[in-house]
Amino acid sequence: MAVGSSNDFDLVVLGAGTGGYTAAFRAAQLGLKVALVDEDKIGGTCLHRGCIPTKALLESAGFVDRVRHANEYGLTLPGEPGIDYAQMAARRDQVVKRMWTGLKTLVDKNKVTWVAGRGRLDGPQRVRVQQPAEDGTPGVGGERVLQATDVILATGSRVKSLPGLVPDGTRIVTSDDVVRMTELPKDIVIVGAGAVGVEFASMFHDVGVKVTLLEYAPSIVPLEDRDVSQALERSFTRRGITVMTNARFDPAAVAVEKGGVCMMVGPEGKDGQELRAEMMLVATGRAANLEEIGLETTKVETDRGIVKVNGRMRTKEPHVYAIGDIIGGLWLAHTAAHEGIVAAHTIAGEKDVHEIDYVEQPRATYCRPEIASVGLTEQQCKDQGLPYKVGKVPFQAIAKAIIGGDYEGFAKIIGHRETDRTLGIHLIGPHATDLVAEASLAFTLEAAPWEIGAATHPHPTLAEVLGEAAMAVDGRSINF
Repeated sequence: MAVGSSNDFDLVVLGAGTGGYTAAFRAAQLGLKVALVDEDKIGGTCLHRGCIPTKALLESAGFVDRVRHANEYGLTLPGEPGIDYAQMAARRDQVVKRMWTGLKTLVDKNKVTWVAGRGRLDGPQRVRVQQPAEDGTPGVGGERVLQATDVILATGSRVKSLPGLVPDGTRIVTSDDVVRMTELPKDIVIVGAGAVGVEFASMFHDVGVKVTLLEYAPSIVPLEDRDVSQALERSFTRRGITVMTNARFDPAAVAVEKGGVCMMVGPEGKDGQELRAEMMLVATGRAANLEEIGLETTKVETDRGIVKVNGRMRTKEPHVYAIGDIIGGLWLAHTAAHEGIVAAHTIAGEKDVHEIDYVEQPRATYCRPEIASVGLTEQQCKDQGLPYKVGKVPFQAIAKAIIGGDYEGFAKIIGHRETDRTLGIHLIGPHATDLVAEASLAFTLEAAPWEIGAATHPHPTLAEVLGEAAMAVDGRSINF
């Protein structure tokens, strides 16, 4: 245990996003004296500029679509639903504030010392914090030096653009800008069809914005199973979203005009076409925050913009750990939290702490229809030469999906043909991001497909789709 002044700690966590505060809280629960340092609000990007405000907007947008189909449920409503985006934005901000207010109380509950200010390593076991003034002005409130037995780096990431394409916050925007907007453009071009791009494409379309979605790769959500990618593209196209894959354009040639942006875009090797829109959203990934955190005062190694760690989050510098976006991986908040827990238990000296297996980390995308997955895709199984078998069941076979009026998509489970090990579980459809929790548990418990199918799934529930798909792996689905 730490002894000495109020600036001596067993653990100092630098960065209070999802990974950082999770690590701090768990370490404190394990009996360590912990300081949590951040110049921003606790919750980080996920709570204030990412996951939470985005999902609040998607919830409002999805509700608009349901209202448009109210007559199918026996409800008579006059005319097309109006869009009050300012109120949607206000609700978005209320959700964030409520979650932030609750999160702040957990600092005291877990007896963690909150240190406001910008922290920087000064050697492996010292963190210098430039504190804000009483009026909140950053960096002018004096310096506090924290001594630590161990340090966890959790400084997160920031949005990045393409070379030559500079966001201005008005015509060319990032996801950070969108979650601050109170007005809608009439049309938008979204560059990048990963999770962020397809979520915003879905949201904007549902609230009446004309959307063009550009993806450099041959398919949207290119990291997902190919069946899922194709199903999502078909769904988007049916809804009226313009999807362009293999899209090529010169970022430096994008013209910002009075009425919006103008660009030439087309498939590789073919002539481009002019594309105009009031706004362009750049959703081309994130960059780790490694600058000015004092890495040069340690033996911490980096590679291609991320910190190198082992499976228990240790860096090359003894007593310095790193978690979250700064170590790459899946760049997901819940994965960062899990990394934080692994690091905390390792620092606390527990034996047999499991190493992170990123293949078994669930992924979730909140577009409409939702996407969720864990494990290998079918293409990855082929590439690795694994003998596999597949069970695939559509939501149309599930009574609860029909009752809810949302039955687009399917569940797909991939099993090893020889060992019967579960290799991958993929969902696209209603509440897929909630249903994937069962898939994640199945991987944790090393359940075979037949074991997933043998578990009783209540009827009628959406979860039945996983039970049916698991039984379908061996050709034994009951309802499909």
